[in-house]
Order: sequence, then structure tokens, then C-alpha cells
Amino acid sequence: MTSKHASANVDAREIANFDRLASRWWDPRGEMATLHQINPPRVRYVEQCVGGLDGKRALDVGCGGGLLSEALCAEGAAVLGIDMAAELIDVATLHALESGRRPEYRRIAAEALAAEQPASFDLVCCMEMLEHVPEPASVITACAQLVKPGGDVIFSTINRHPKAFALAVVGAEYVMNLVPRGTHEYEKFIRPSELDGWARHAGLDVLGVKGLRYNPILKSARLSDDLDINYFMHCRRPA
Repeated sequence: MTSKHASANVDAREIANFDRLASRWWDPRGEMATLHQINPPRVRYVEQCVGGLDGKRALDVGCGGGLLSEALCAEGAAVLGIDMAAELIDVATLHALESGRRPEYRRIAAEALAAEQPASFDLVCCMEMLEHVPEPASVITACAQLVKPGGDVIFSTINRHPKAFALAVVGAEYVMNLVPRGTHEYEKFIRPSELDGWARHAGLDVLGVKGLRYNPILKSARLSDDLDINYFMHCRRPA
């Protein structure tokens, strides 16, 4: 994968949109409140898949302002978070200094890091990121290259399903104002069958899928068997 290709797999409008939110990323009552609320079940799912994080070297692809990176660090992982949004990397780095959890952060594309550090991580997470890039299959391939043989890769994204359009776009962005308008484009949502196919094509074994159900009234989230909106996919690189 060339660095030119890696650089091309970026949507400048998406980057600008997330950079605009950078200063408020860690406000649990701000525009990213929903991300704060879904983070605990995300971490629980990761722990269930890998059987504990202590001592593992983990990569957080599309780390944003560092919510997941810091949470994985708190569970004992040595974490590198990467993102192409410069202001988000700055915010993540500053917050890590203040929190004392100290994950490392870099502004680099997954494809470029895969060329630089192949087979270097016990765990690769790519959460809520695939639906924001022009070529999600390219990122999936990079994740497969970055993980060590026998290591785990965990994706999460949004299903291209009518229920997801009604709740994750219309409901969340325009009715309840749970996330900023324009955060999601329905056409970029990914069906589980598509993600499964891309993962297998990249050489990963698909071990399982799990849904994530969000309650906007209680402002809480939990793992679920319903894959119609948000879902995880657990993969492993063959040893």
C-alpha cells in the first residue's frame, strides 16, 4: 500500500467536521456525549474478545480525541492511537498528559502505519471509523497487516439498514440532537455481510458479531444481539 494511496483514503470534509469538535471532545455533556456513553460497553466487549488487556500492545485506529485509547490504557494495555485529524490528536495528547494514562498518539493513516510497522500489535481496534472513509476495505486490510499472527482485530460500525437511517441519522441528528448534524451519511453505512467479506478477503478469520443498543432516554448503552444499527465484529489473524 503506497503512502499516496493511504493519503487519498481521507475525506477532508469528515476531518474538518471532527476537528471542529476537538475542543469539546472530552465534555461528557457536550456534542460527543453519546460517544462517552457507549465507551464502557465498547471496552467490555474488547475485554471479552481478548480475555484481558493487561500487557497487550494495542492500536486504536481512528482514535479521535482518545476516549477508547485512554480506557484501554486504564485496563493495562500499551496503546498507540492514530487519527488523521490533527486537532483531535492534539486534544488527545493533552488529555493524556492530564490524566496520567499516557497512550501514545500519532497523526498517520492506518495504511502508512501498516507499511511501517507490520505485525506489531496484539490487538487492533477500529471503532466508529470505517463509515467515515472513502475506502473502508483499505483500512480493514491495513488493520489485518498491523496485527500480529494470532492477534485480535475488532471493528465497530453502523449497519446500512432502514432502522439505522431512522434512528442513527434522522432520530439522533435531527430529532433528539444526540450527535451533530452531518456526522453520518447513510450511504456510507456498512452491512455486516460487507464487513465480513472485506475482513475475510484481508486474511482475517471472523469469530463473531455483537450489537450495541443505545437508550436515548436513559443515555446508556449495552451489548445486544440486535445488529440493525450499531454492531461489532471480532476477527483474528491466523497464527
